[in-house]
Amino acid sequence: MNFFLKSLFGLLILGSYLSLNANKPSAKQSPPNDDWPTYGGNAAGNRYSYLTQINTQTVKNLKLAWRYETGDNNDPNQRGMDIQCQPIVVKGVLYGTSPRLKLFAVDAATGKQHWQFDPFADPEKKPRFHPVRGVMYWEDGQDKRILYTVGSFLYAVNAATGKLVESFGKQGTVDLHEGLGDKKTLGHEVANLSIRVTTPGVIYKDLLITGSAVNEGGDAPPGYLRAFNVRSGKLEWVFHTIPLPGEYGYETWANDSYKKLGGANCWAGLVVDEKRGIVYAGTGSPSVDFYGGARPGQNLFANCIIALKATTGKRIWHFQTVHHDLWDRDLPCPPNLITVKHNGPDGRPRLVDAVAQATKDGYVFVLDRDTGTPLFPVNEVRVPTSPALPGEQPWPTQPVPTKPAPFVRQALTEADITTRTPEAHAYVLDRYQNSRHGSKYMPPSLEGTLFYGFGGGAEWGGNAADPEGILYQNANTMLWWLKMRDVRVPADGVALSRGNTLFNTNCAGCHAAGGKSGGGSQTAQAYPDLTDVGKRLTKDQIAAILSTGRGRMPSFGHLSTDDREAIIRFLLKLDTKPAATVASTDSHSSVVNTPTPEGADFPYSPPYLNNGNTQFRDQANYPAIKPPWGTLNAINLNTGEYLWQVPLGEYPELTKKGVPPTGTENHGGPIVTAGGLIFIAATYDEKLRAFDKKTGRVVWEYTLPAGGFATPITYMVNGKQYIAIAAGGTRYGLKPGGSYVAFALP
Repeated sequence: MNFFLKSLFGLLILGSYLSLNANKPSAKQSPPNDDWPTYGGNAAGNRYSYLTQINTQTVKNLKLAWRYETGDNNDPNQRGMDIQCQPIVVKGVLYGTSPRLKLFAVDAATGKQHWQFDPFADPEKKPRFHPVRGVMYWEDGQDKRILYTVGSFLYAVNAATGKLVESFGKQGTVDLHEGLGDKKTLGHEVANLSIRVTTPGVIYKDLLITGSAVNEGGDAPPGYLRAFNVRSGKLEWVFHTIPLPGEYGYETWANDSYKKLGGANCWAGLVVDEKRGIVYAGTGSPSVDFYGGARPGQNLFANCIIALKATTGKRIWHFQTVHHDLWDRDLPCPPNLITVKHNGPDGRPRLVDAVAQATKDGYVFVLDRDTGTPLFPVNEVRVPTSPALPGEQPWPTQPVPTKPAPFVRQALTEADITTRTPEAHAYVLDRYQNSRHGSKYMPPSLEGTLFYGFGGGAEWGGNAADPEGILYQNANTMLWWLKMRDVRVPADGVALSRGNTLFNTNCAGCHAAGGKSGGGSQTAQAYPDLTDVGKRLTKDQIAAILSTGRGRMPSFGHLSTDDREAIIRFLLKLDTKPAATVASTDSHSSVVNTPTPEGADFPYSPPYLNNGNTQFRDQANYPAIKPPWGTLNAINLNTGEYLWQVPLGEYPELTKKGVPPTGTENHGGPIVTAGGLIFIAATYDEKLRAFDKKTGRVVWEYTLPAGGFATPITYMVNGKQYIAIAAGGTRYGLKPGGSYVAFALP
């Protein structure tokens, strides 16, 4: 009898296990067809595949299977644009975007084009160029749609024909300004403000839930999270990331902050737990970067991991990773929904559904998916609050997880300074000795500070996780130079020109234009110094970029032609005429001489601006610190311990001199497979690599036709597994490309 009961109990347990795993393909027998149907591979954003045909034993035989040319980046008279798109594959068709934001469909087994859609084919449609990191797919019976965004519009395109779905929104498009507020609510209109979506949203049932990318300066719109009906385009709900009066979190700002400021936006993407009906998003900093005098307080829901009910947008919980952000520490990648083994209240191990969020400054926050409670303790650590700029009120503590340890360096010391050559060491040491340095939480200063963590750390390519609870994260360790300036009193005592004031309002949050630089070449800078831009670009080229945008820079088509002309004259040093009114010299005044209408709160004109987001490099354009400069990390989120960390990428000219691989700055992300492999490109050396996920050893590599600054995918068609990636190049001043390439076994 006891034997019978034990056997019955065992069968019940086995049945439960099989039921829970019925929807997972066998790791030993891959299906003949397997899609990559959404950005991140699945709704949870795991970037994981159960396919095993390409594995640690067979990967050495991987060969180019096909190459698709989008037709872009092949005009020598046009400046190149990169491709950051991770394509999707649905039922044997691969969908992606070109450098100039054309949408296309190709046969996923051959690369043969089915159709291509050009959002700017209409001559009345002004081009607006920006990164597009993926597209979305939705179907109901024969109604099959690709949804993606270009400029400030969300497009619905028939997945079979490449034609607009005219029943969606207005003739196939929805204006993304919808739901951001109006003059009655905010005190100003938003219709002409710059907004775009760089990372695709998520689809839950009939809702398309999305974040947005907005400007970093005083004219930024609010970064509200919104849901649109995927059938009609109708706005269904809005979550205010900068709370309005009476809403939860409003008290964490000044009373009028919601009228003056924007940002707190989710530009890096979302994930959804389809079973729970919860969407998870990570938000960025409020505007303006590096000065928060107009927003005293913690500033919810900026810099937060937020869990919302997917059908209504109602907040379930939030967890703030930076209080009162003064360092542009946006959450830079989507959360990753994983399952890990942790001890329960009774001390016994149990499986916990969790959300993992990596940060620019190298932390991984691991939270309970239902409650937002950290699975590893998080301490509120006291941080420096002075000296701070006048009017600034830095928050006295910041959250620091006890595990995992940071995956990048945290504070600059003299021991970190490059020793690549004696000349490089002396050059960097001089800047070090004449700058502020130390805690990454030092308030920004007029003297100038060297920081880690303005860029990743983690970047928009995200991370990959396998079912064992291992997180695979690529990372950058770059040094940044930040120097604030008082824009109210020009150094020469002359009132600012109109072009200068417009530059301060619209451009200075990212670009320097005068003063001490970050060293090295401007081609490596994510945000080039514009001091001598006239030596690199003509007036017409600058005008075109202002009108259409390019790369991370949004279009400024919302500015009038006269305003754009004034900025150009300032950049080319043609504009010496001061604005009509001299800026205030009151050190406590927040009034500056900008085009803000008299008596208006918006656009906000801060008294202090930064010198642009400037990397600090040595004279030869190498990072100013000792390697590694880029790494790939395997982190066991069951224990919080590292399995391995290895350099990612190399500078071939240094390798030839006998320098061990240094790693390079990298943009793009990894995928991981049941075949025991991690695939990632992203590096300066333009290679796609496969790593053994157990050891971190490179087991295959291929030099792409242009840099792969995107995240690869894997899928199976007719029993053959493929690895595919966009090769757009362009970044870091490298050659442009316009192709997608796919690899398979012979």
